[in-house]
Amino acid sequence: MVELVETFAHLATLTGADLTDPERIDQIGLLEQIKSAASAAQARITVAFDASQRSLAAARGVPAAKQGQGVADQVALARRESPHRGSTHLGLARALVGEMPHTLAALTAGETSEWRATVMVRETAALSVEHRAVAAEARSAGYRLDPQSLITRIKRAESDRCVTVRPAPETMSYVTGTLPVAQGVAVYAALRRQAESARSAGDPRSMGQLMADLLVARVTGLPDDGDGVKPPVEVHLVMTDRTLLGDSDEPAEVVGGEPLPAWLARRVVSEAHRAWLRRLWTSPDSKDLVATDSRRREFTGQLRQLLVVRDRFCRTPYCGAPIRHADHIEPHAASGETSAANGEGPCERCNYTRQVIGWRALAETAADGGRHRVTLATPTGHTYVSEPSKPPGAGPPMGIDLVVGVRSVEYAA
Repeated sequence: MVELVETFAHLATLTGADLTDPERIDQIGLLEQIKSAASAAQARITVAFDASQRSLAAARGVPAAKQGQGVADQVALARRESPHRGSTHLGLARALVGEMPHTLAALTAGETSEWRATVMVRETAALSVEHRAVAAEARSAGYRLDPQSLITRIKRAESDRCVTVRPAPETMSYVTGTLPVAQGVAVYAALRRQAESARSAGDPRSMGQLMADLLVARVTGLPDDGDGVKPPVEVHLVMTDRTLLGDSDEPAEVVGGEPLPAWLARRVVSEAHRAWLRRLWTSPDSKDLVATDSRRREFTGQLRQLLVVRDRFCRTPYCGAPIRHADHIEPHAASGETSAANGEGPCERCNYTRQVIGWRALAETAADGGRHRVTLATPTGHTYVSEPSKPPGAGPPMGIDLVVGVRSVEYAA
């Protein structure tokens, strides 16, 4: 461990300032080899950690099917990545160490990269261990060795079809449909045909604009008035009272999305068919959301909304998934109170992971400004700290922010 720390300290000081250009290229290549060797070492250590955690769970009498719970999540935290990526890293490590020694050897020698190794594992996932060991050309060799494996992999991929949404820059959003290739091509072709027809009829919108507007119209069933669809959606904006009622330039924020310029936030509210306000009190020194109008004792209704508005995304460090649950940090069974201070918004996976033996969470108020802080401790004793994003408003606080619910938002042409 000491050697690794010393190596890291040395690498952190490299600048290449005193090298010739050929030497710099040599150094870049060597560093790439080091990255690959480090990835191989991570894989071996990950497998050893997985085996150790499973042994400890077995010794505690945990059923075999549950002995690996939380392992991928701990790997993700250590690598500063999401739990989903942690599962990918764990699966890759198991395959490399247990089933693909030649690929692991190439990774260790710096002859391939972690990404190429991931592709090898992915493309041979449905093969037997014996066939996987000799698959030099992953996809073609896999099909020659076992044609049924391709069918199995395709069926598995089709079962993972889904639609997701995430924020995009400039107050836009990405709506992604992961579909079987035939369905994906059919959707695109249908939108393009209708867009081309509209363009031929004189519609001034671009092909991209038309296809996007047609997609919304078809999915929602709402009419396109020639300037896009105006769906009767409900949008939650967080803004200061100065932004809503005055002329402040403090930006607002769409919950779970991007900041919104003050002028645009005011326009959204003024053009809405219906809007309502809910007060959210902030601590004067830290701009942390601390209370709402709710008087309920459970994480439902307005109290749950406060957690969602405050936390934005899952509170587990590096996760970034949408909030799915609202739960106690200190368990209710351990006399944890139902309050904003003892509540958080995790995603479904992270909430279940914290129920595994050895995981603990502690809510506290930071001494450096009163920020709401959650300290997460893993079964190995490592701790990770998360804080929510500050609510909009950088000026002198008045103690009140506003959640503005908007229905049937329409924008003027």
